[in-house]
Amino acid sequence: MSASEDLADVERVLAGDIASFEGIVRRWQGPLINMAYRFSNDRGRAEEMAQEAFLRAYRALAGWRRDATFSTWLFALAANLYRSEIKRTPAQSIALDDIAELMDRRSHQASFEAEERDLMVRRAVLALPAKYRDPMILYYFHEMDVPAAAKSLGLPEGTVKARLFRGREILRSKLPQLVQVPPQLREA
Repeated sequence: MSASEDLADVERVLAGDIASFEGIVRRWQGPLINMAYRFSNDRGRAEEMAQEAFLRAYRALAGWRRDATFSTWLFALAANLYRSEIKRTPAQSIALDDIAELMDRRSHQASFEAEERDLMVRRAVLALPAKYRDPMILYYFHEMDVPAAAKSLGLPEGTVKARLFRGREILRSKLPQLVQVPPQLREA
């Protein structure tokens, strides 16, 4: 995904070639839907949220100051929208304490399969307070590095690192049954 392609498409759209926005959508639709899914854990809702992110990006295109790459600007806009959307209509979630109880019951049975464990971890991350959940989603599930996650969240890098650390600590205290730390929660 090329920054020069993004820049060229943005300039064409701003010059009146509305059809050039299709190139932006084609390049970034999958990543934005994936990021929205990490926030909502619902494929249909993720697609709607990504569509709304593109609509907002189109409307705000002239406001992109080019002090960051287009993708960073787009992901920051989308992350802000997704956080607002999740607050507005929260998905049903399970309390961290309930997840720990579920895991405790299952630990007496056969060992966890990797897929079940990953699902539990995702649910636990989604149940974290937003200030810890959002950096963890971007860093671990969307595989953004700390600088990109910090830009997307509009926070200093040190704050993002601290929130990632604290989020991991909360998960470790609430999910002691996870003897082996899943790859997505290993320290950076």
